[in-house]
Amino acid sequence: MKRAVIVFIVAIIVLATTGLWIYSSSGNFKPFDLLTFGIIILVVAFAVFIGIKRLTSAKRGEPAEDELSKKVLLKTAAWSYYISLYLWVAMLFIKDRVNLDTEEIIGAGILGMAISWVICWLVFHFIGVRNE
Repeated sequence: MKRAVIVFIVAIIVLATTGLWIYSSSGNFKPFDLLTFGIIILVVAFAVFIGIKRLTSAKRGEPAEDELSKKVLLKTAAWSYYISLYLWVAMLFIKDRVNLDTEEIIGAGILGMAISWVICWLVFHFIGVRNE
């Protein structure tokens, strides 16, 4: 139950800092900034979905983590790690070919890592993991 509340606190903090970023930028948005904002909103929405799911499971008296959820998280972490390694290699390859600041490239890489984790989690959660 405490971990579900922490998810909501972190989501609120991320939304507050994103709002502060938007407020301080004075409306000079590039298309890349709008894409980044959209991805942040998607990741926060996914975190809220997980938090609601954990709260409903706690209210039903189910254990916080069982063997299947641990296995799904382990597979998700492994696959998203491998994907993010290739993502960073691709970012290094295209770094010289695009006209972006270093901070934007690093931010895009971090958001790409978050997206790869979310996609891997969705795949392993809804399709399932094999019994190895």
